[in-house]
Parts: sequence; structure tokens; C-alpha cells
Amino acid sequence: MSEPENKQYSIAVLISGGGTNLQAIIDARRNGKLPARIAVVASNRNDPYGLTRARNAGIPTLVIDDTAYPDRDAYDKALISGLDDFQPDLIVLAGFMRILTAAFVERYRGRILNIHPALLPKYRGLDTYRRVLDAGDSVHGTSVHYVTEELDGGPVIMQAQVLIRESDDEYSLSARVQACEHIIYPEVIGWCATGRLAMPGNRVLVDGKPLESPVIRKHEALMKQ
Repeated sequence: MSEPENKQYSIAVLISGGGTNLQAIIDARRNGKLPARIAVVASNRNDPYGLTRARNAGIPTLVIDDTAYPDRDAYDKALISGLDDFQPDLIVLAGFMRILTAAFVERYRGRILNIHPALLPKYRGLDTYRRVLDAGDSVHGTSVHYVTEELDGGPVIMQAQVLIRESDDEYSLSARVQACEHIIYPEVIGWCATGRLAMPGNRVLVDGKPLESPVIRKHEALMKQ
């Protein structure tokens, strides 16, 4: 049976933890600010609170426990199989604490987004808040980027910057950065859903034009940070 022509753009959200970015996506969808359907929320663990958020919102969930698989390749094959049952147009990583294999990236090339709590290409990997404070930087932030085989190395689409205060510790800084994430991540997903954003090959196009540098979004909420 062929799919209906008016099939709504669908996303799969992958989580490992509490799901605050997932909640921001759910809220944006509920408030009419995100023209996309959340087809499934998938997790590599069976107990994160993000799954409860999804179930409370009536969203199907998929748990593929990574402890049940001998290696990354076997796990990602199972994850691909599970996700493909939902036929997502876009894979959204929202605190998914696994490094994806090349086979997974290739399966969904140009259709995987991630959000990373740093101003990429600085501070790839973990513990970004501690590292930026230890370095004495004056600015931190968050980046939405396409996922490639290189860890946190895919093309950056949008960033939000946060001034670091003398009184900041990891917790206060992360709270302000996460508030920015909850604004810019749904926006970029919306660009994908409406056809404004695409990555043919290794080029990022916004409204059909090459993106030469990340968009720095100046939301009112960000200006007050």
C-alpha cells in the first residue's frame, strides 16, 4: 500500500536520560511551533525519565537495551531495525549517550541531528562545562549539528552563546545553556520539517543556499541570559 501524499514529517528522538530536550520538542509540537510528528522515542536503557515523558505525551517508545548486545555493530543493527519500523524522516539525538557506528550514520546520512553543549568545534566530547570553566573562557554555549562519522564533527547549523559569570559553576552554567538548547533545537528541527534545511553530500543548505557559518540565533530569551 502506498503512503498517503499528505504524510506528516516524522521524527524519532533518541535518549538515554531525563529528556529535557525531548520535553522541549514535545512542547513545541503541542504549541503548534513544530510541524512534525514524533513517531517514536527510543532509548538504550529501560529506565530513563525521558521514556515517562514520552508515554505521558502518548508517544510510542522503543527500548533496545545496549547491555544485551556484544558490540556496537550488533547494537546499531538492532536499533536501525527498530527505528525503520516507524519510518522516521529525521533522527534527533537528545542526550543519547552512545557513539554511533559508521553503518548507522550511513543508513540515515543527512537525516541525523545532534545538540552538543559547547560552541563547536571547541570542546568536543564529554564534560564540556567543567572543561570550559577550567580553561577560563568568557563564553560558552550550545551547537546543533548534523551527525557524521566524526564525533561531534558534523557541520554546525545553529549556535547559542552564553556569557560565563564569575560566580558560575558547572550547574549554573549548564542550566543557562540548556535553556538555550530548548529554544534552538526545536527551531532547527522545524527547518528540516518544512524543507528549509538539507544536507546533500557534505554541504548544508538553508533555503537552497550554502550555509557558510553557523546561524547565531538571538532569541529574546537568550538575550536575557
